[in-house]
Amino acid sequence: MTRDDALDRLRNIARERAFGGNVGSDRLIQAGLDALMAGVESPSLAMLAGLLRNEEPEATALFDQVLEELELLFHPPDDPKAAKWAMAYWIAVQIADGSLNPAAGTYRIWADIAYDLGYPDELEPLVHCAHNLDGWEESWGRSLEELSREAIDAAKEFLNERSTSEK
Repeated sequence: MTRDDALDRLRNIARERAFGGNVGSDRLIQAGLDALMAGVESPSLAMLAGLLRNEEPEATALFDQVLEELELLFHPPDDPKAAKWAMAYWIAVQIADGSLNPAAGTYRIWADIAYDLGYPDELEPLVHCAHNLDGWEESWGRSLEELSREAIDAAKEFLNERSTSEK
């Protein structure tokens, strides 16, 4: 793992936690250990990476301290709708770059975001992919891989639409 990979992992865990995801102490400690081994430097990183099993309750506070030291803290927007959109874009980036399984990512967009936003048109292709991936049957005559590629394409298109609208 490179230093940049380790920093990306720390950033992603920070976002996952900020968006309400439950990240276990074991993942926080492992991310700290991987970052330390990749050459990331922070005053609290070695303490996080070196936590023993009986010290796991300290992992959350130490992880937050590491994020602060590395200036990687992430706070979602205060507005609940804006936070849901930010989460949708974050998940779409992960689907598009291959770091998140398309079925898992589109399902999160469908279950955790689209409903709360009133099923906006912009998310419909991703929700459609989630339905297809969730209910896939071999008898459909389309492979799961093909449906996954469609989900990746839908995520990329969603991100392209955002970047186009920001210009």
